[in-house]
Amino acid sequence: MADYIYLHGFASSPQSAKAQKLHSYLQTYQIELIIPDLNQGDFSHLTLTRQLQQVEAQFPPAPTPVVLIGSSFGGLTAAFLAQRHSQVQQLVLLAPAFGFSQHWLTEFSAAQLQEWQTSGYLSVYHYGEKRTIPLHYQFIQDFLQYQEKHLQRPLPTLILHGKQDQTIPITASLNYASERPWVQLVELDSDHSLSDVMPEIWDATRAFCNLF
Repeated sequence: MADYIYLHGFASSPQSAKAQKLHSYLQTYQIELIIPDLNQGDFSHLTLTRQLQQVEAQFPPAPTPVVLIGSSFGGLTAAFLAQRHSQVQQLVLLAPAFGFSQHWLTEFSAAQLQEWQTSGYLSVYHYGEKRTIPLHYQFIQDFLQYQEKHLQRPLPTLILHGKQDQTIPITASLNYASERPWVQLVELDSDHSLSDVMPEIWDATRAFCNLF
């Protein structure tokens, strides 16, 4: 039996609606969904490298297979983990944040980005904490060392993405899937939260993971 690990999104938490709903769904199959808190009590110093190391430490001893389910930035993190670790046998990515730096950074003006680099911190609204928290510029410096073009390990991958997503447009997933024949993309009539299509997400995930 594989271990199932869920990676929540940027500025989210293990208590997110998607995480808890999938936890509930999987429990009906006697599968315990592991949901690490990627904030680690210090969102201000979050980096992709820190997330990768944290989740790697959650992996079971080899050769136990791992199924990673990742939402948004957690989906991007899952993809990099799968590239590194053969233990990861399947990926389920919910509105994965491919092209994150291009899409997310466009929300800020040039002046804001310059101020972030100069001062060291940028105030970011944290949806899990429901408050604004300063994020260190190291987040960007660290992120830029990771190149999506290197994500080339051919393993079964299911992407579910909303056609009305204005945070990470569905074109990001379309482009990713078009260059990787092992990726199955399901387009949903929803936005980035995907909160209104959880039954469809579960049906697709259950079939993809052969849970019957």
